[in-house]
Amino acid sequence: MDPKKKNIAILGSTGSIGKQALQVIAMHPDRFSAVLLTARRNASLLIEQAKTFRPDAVVIASDKHYEEVLSALKPFGIKVYSGIEAIETMVTSESIDIVLTAMVGFSGLKPTIRAIESGKTIALANKESLVVAGEYIKSLAEKMKIKIFPVDSEHSAIFQCLNGERHNKVEKIFLTASGGPFYGKRRNELLHVTKELALKHPNWKMGSKVTIDSATLMNKGLEVIEAKWLFGMDPDNIEVVIHPQSIVHSMVEFEDGSIKAQLSTPDMRLPIQYAFSFPDRIFSEVPRFKFNGGISLTFEKPDTETFRNLKLAYDALQKCGNMPCILNAANEVAVQAFLEDRLGFLEISDVIETCMVKMPYISAPAIEDYSISDYETRIKAKELIG
Repeated sequence: MDPKKKNIAILGSTGSIGKQALQVIAMHPDRFSAVLLTARRNASLLIEQAKTFRPDAVVIASDKHYEEVLSALKPFGIKVYSGIEAIETMVTSESIDIVLTAMVGFSGLKPTIRAIESGKTIALANKESLVVAGEYIKSLAEKMKIKIFPVDSEHSAIFQCLNGERHNKVEKIFLTASGGPFYGKRRNELLHVTKELALKHPNWKMGSKVTIDSATLMNKGLEVIEAKWLFGMDPDNIEVVIHPQSIVHSMVEFEDGSIKAQLSTPDMRLPIQYAFSFPDRIFSEVPRFKFNGGISLTFEKPDTETFRNLKLAYDALQKCGNMPCILNAANEVAVQAFLEDRLGFLEISDVIETCMVKMPYISAPAIEDYSISDYETRIKAKELIG
């Protein structure tokens, strides 16, 4: 085997990030191999992916699909497991070099922790892990001396801008945001928006939950919290900038006033590949940005009166403790209710804010406190939605 070839576990292979990660692996079979694939319940796609990439094992989190996946993959000699606990166990396999955590939401926390505990390099797409338990994960990663490579386009951009600059003082980080499908709208214009409109992101192809988060600017709020832990920045030095074109993925300002930015066409395969190949840059099929294309790059402040979730995320980060966990749990429940037509778009913020006020605050949570806060907040959020 080529010594440079890296064995990759993809947690959430049937989601948007997982599918694009497999495209990267398919483009560079001499460098990368998918050795573990996991899915929540999309058994048919997981089977198709396994037949194509021939991993050592797959895990289907939903037990009711286990027999279907087992029967389909038995002729190929691929091991099949089921349940979230199996994912937590399989990420510790000695054959794995990199774990891409692309599971959506709180469910990605425990597998991420187990992967870190087993000394695996992490390609982090599950931002909720750092949102919920950032201090714990950062401390654990330092203890285990493992690297966490960010996969979010914004954090990957910051990581790239900081490469070779670690000895220089950073004054500020700028996280760019497209503004989502409702960029420029005011509150009265969002009273009756539908999920169909909210799911039409102008620049990115993402899963439904992340797309709604982008529409409410919660996605950017979660990224602010993630940036604090990834880069050790004070919240006051992390600024969100609306950049509708999604060409500048983020920027870093140094103490001399210089600003470095990372630019490219909006395509998640680029940050995924960089996390896999670091420190090397290798060929990608990502379309090149053309400076003669007549595109103007614009930047402005976000409207936090209309899109309140961004301010709520900053508030949670300032308070820290278990408050980001409460924020995240309430948001997950509220977004799901919106997708099921049981909650209005603007009411998502109302549910989150009420949970942040009503739920017990823990200033220095232990790891089990995060699970309790997540569970109890979901109950409260569901009660509020009715």
